Amino acid sequence: MSSRPTDVLPPAGPHEPVTVRRFAECDSSEVLTWLLHRAYAGHAAAGRIFFASYQTVQDTDNRLREGECWLALQGRELVGTVTVAAPHEYPDGYPAPAGAGSFWQLAVDPSQRGTGLGKRLLLLAEERIVALGSVQVVIDTSAEATELLGWYRRWGYVPVGTWRWNVTNYESVVLLKDLVTVRNGR
Repeated sequence: MSSRPTDVLPPAGPHEPVTVRRFAECDSSEVLTWLLHRAYAGHAAAGRIFFASYQTVQDTDNRLREGECWLALQGRELVGTVTVAAPHEYPDGYPAPAGAGSFWQLAVDPSQRGTGLGKRLLLLAEERIVALGSVQVVIDTSAEATELLGWYRRWGYVPVGTWRWNVTNYESVVLLKDLVTVRNGR
């Protein structure tokens, strides 16, 4: 895990509203990487090595180029993020329908867990995928992350297969959700 970047501001007050906006040129990939490390540290401690738990700043920059990155800020402190793309290009053999969108690195600072920020970022990701022209979203997560799988299933995600990435130490469950109801405003 990396040390705290020097350009992180002191924490915002707990009652300050969280705003969400697109990643901008003035934003720091280092601060974003540090948030990802913090948010995924619990998975790593449980033996599930998500890429986001150890990726470098250069990896973050590469992943930023693959889609739209959204930031959740409490005051000026980064407390959440998600990156979306639609349609998304999947590797050969990955169990996803053609034209499906995806999101990745959905991350919430541990201080924000239980506040609804994860759901807010999930809904934003789905809305953006629909706006970008896809009617389905496909994601994946560790088969061992039962709490996370349950969370996605509660929001309508259905397992459709498995996948093994070469940057993690686990088998992933691939999940799909039909977003037609999101497009129709339901």
